[in-house]
Amino acid sequence: MKNKMGLNFLLSPEGFLKVGGAVLVLVAILGFIGVIGPATNSLFGSFWYFDNAENWAHLVLGVVGLIAAFAFPAAFNKILVVVLGFIGVLVGLYSVLGSVPEGTNFLGANLQNPADTLLHLVVGAWALVAGFKKGSSTTM
Repeated sequence: MKNKMGLNFLLSPEGFLKVGGAVLVLVAILGFIGVIGPATNSLFGSFWYFDNAENWAHLVLGVVGLIAAFAFPAAFNKILVVVLGFIGVLVGLYSVLGSVPEGTNFLGANLQNPADTLLHLVVGAWALVAGFKKGSSTTM
């Protein structure tokens, strides 16, 4: 039996949705209680914090990812992961193009630069690798 948390799992749509979804839910909860925002006395201070718009986005995306991972077929999840990857990369690029030291506003969320920019580009790239990996439409 393969290790369910190995690199192959993390680079699969199922792994992206389960691990990424769980991390997003955790980040949202930590953001809502002030450990990583929206207060500037959060863990990373004003350099990187999640405001309530970001916390809600993380919570919704995390819950949807977890539901999809357990409730929908692998072929649907592959498409979902690719779409999320493109969105993540586009939001990261939007943040770079509108870059100011204080951050860029996107749909009411303040994207700190370079922290949020890097986060969105890395997560978007992870999703694209997972979605386009050969054989990623089958479950592990």
